[in-house]
Amino acid sequence: MAEQKRDYYEVLGVSKGASDDEIKKAYKKLARKYHPDLNPDNKEAEEKFKEANEAYEILSDKEKRSRYDQFGHAGVDPSFGAGGGFDGGFDFGDLEDIFGSFFGGGFGGGRRTNPNAPQRGESLRMSLILSFEEAAFGCEKAVTVERLEPCGACQGSGCAEGTTPEVCPDCHGTGTVQVRRQTPMGVFATSSPCSRCGGKG
Repeated sequence: MAEQKRDYYEVLGVSKGASDDEIKKAYKKLARKYHPDLNPDNKEAEEKFKEANEAYEILSDKEKRSRYDQFGHAGVDPSFGAGGGFDGGFDFGDLEDIFGSFFGGGFGGGRRTNPNAPQRGESLRMSLILSFEEAAFGCEKAVTVERLEPCGACQGSGCAEGTTPEVCPDCHGTGTVQVRRQTPMGVFATSSPCSRCGGKG
């Protein structure tokens, strides 16, 4: 069962209509009170400090606060709920992918996406250790992030240097083929990966 979280406004002790300054002031007060440096070996203070940090991270960001106000913890926490949720909070792109997998479209009026088109990357998450002053008053940190780059020779197409990709004549580059069957109950259409190109298009 998912861990029950307290309301972020309750954690900081502010009202739902609190201003950014009120939220910041409430967070600084809690950060000073529960910081691990000032409460060594106190697990309860450590948990309250983490809880206040999490609440401030969401409520100090306009976009995250808006999602939290609308959807609660499920809008901002990927692990809240049924052991997964949405990656990086609620995203209509995720919902469109779900509808698209069942109904072949989503919100785009039956629009089909190319499975070989570039996909949105995963969200990045990084842990940093901050001093009390940095946590309470803010700071800037330089971080190094590893990322994938397209191949210099083929630019990610998988073709040998000096050649261009050919479009599959069976699926016309979509990577899927659709088979329609007439039955007494109507016409049924099913999509499957193209057997000729293996779904590469």
